[in-house]
Parts: sequence; C-alpha cells; structure tokens
Amino acid sequence: MPQLSLAEISQQLDSENSRDRMIALANLRDYNAEESMPLIKKVLDDDVLQIRSMAVFALGVKQTNESYGLLIKLLETDKDYGIRADAAGALGYLEDERALQPLLRAFYEDTSWLVRFSAAVSLGNLGKPEAKDALLQALNSEEVVIQQAAIAALGEIGAVDTVDKLLAFASSDNWLIKRRLAEALGNLPCEKSLAALKFMAKDDHPQIRAAAEYGLKQLKSAE
Repeated sequence: MPQLSLAEISQQLDSENSRDRMIALANLRDYNAEESMPLIKKVLDDDVLQIRSMAVFALGVKQTNESYGLLIKLLETDKDYGIRADAAGALGYLEDERALQPLLRAFYEDTSWLVRFSAAVSLGNLGKPEAKDALLQALNSEEVVIQQAAIAALGEIGAVDTVDKLLAFASSDNWLIKRRLAEALGNLPCEKSLAALKFMAKDDHPQIRAAAEYGLKQLKSAE
C-alpha cells in the first residue's frame, strides 16, 4: 500500500467511513511527532471508541510538548474508562516524571480496575520510588492482573526492600504471577532474590524457568 501524504491523511480523517479514519491514523507511523500531532488531535473525540483509543496510544508514541497535557486531561476527565486506561498507559510511554502524581491519583481513586491496572504499569515505567506504597497496596488487589502489574513495577522501581512481600507470591498457582515475580526479582539484587530465582529455575513451567534463568543472569551482571 503506497504511503499517504499528510494532506491525504488529513482528508481521510474527515471521512464518514470509520475504516478510512483508522487507515489514516495507521499511516501516521511514517511521520514524525510534530507532523502527526495536529492530525492525531482531529480524532481524539471521534465517535468510534477504537479510533479514539488508537489516537490516545499515538499521543504516547508521537511525543511532543502537547502530549502530556492532552493525556492528563483524558486520564482525569474522560467518561470512558477504556480511554482513561489508554491515557494512563500512554503516560508510561512518555516517561515524564510529572505524571507520577496523576497516575497515583488514578490508581487510588479511579473506579475502574482497568485504569488502576494501566496506572500501576505506568508507575513502573516511570521508575520512581515514590510509587512504592501504591504498588504494595496493589499487591492486595482482588484483580490478578493488577497484582501482576504491581509485582513487575516494584521490580522496575528497584524496591529491594519489598522482596519479602513479593516472595509471598512464590507459591502462587498462577504461572503468570510467578513469571512476573521471577522477572521482578532479577531487578532486585539481594540474597533472597538469588535463592528464590535458583529455586524457580527448577519449576515445571517452561516460562517460569526461562524467566528465572534470565533473572539470575541479571543479578550476576549487576554484581
């Protein structure tokens, strides 16, 4: 498929056909952020949720000075929980430290588990130790995916002092939880992480073993 010009993309974004608008948005991958931003903004309020979601994702990938403000507004005011979750996720791509407090508020206050999940993931992406308390609280969530996100994020922020709490998940029946645990421990160098990863490297599940073996390599390289 030939690349569309910016003028063609702009025209196609005005099409009444939602498929045309989706294709136009996809074509922005070939253009830089400054060129893309005015066109992304055209469909941030699109009637079709999937198109809005694509546009919100694009704000995180096509980063300009406008991206942060637009995403914060969506996170804090949009009525659709899916869009709020998309905005929280896109803020993680930005890796902008200013997003710490808005993401913490979203985690504590939003009524949607999906938004809280996306916020937890992005708090890990920011790598800020100030997120530790929220992530520890997320470990107690009734939603397994939020627990997974919190385990991974605690590894990403380097919270070595949380290893004891993380090791409570070593006996989980959920292999995805245990894989996330192995990945996190690889970022948390201490004797307990080392011992746990050696044990997990013998697990029956191949993905847990692989994650544990990789975690052991990370600990070794960190020495």
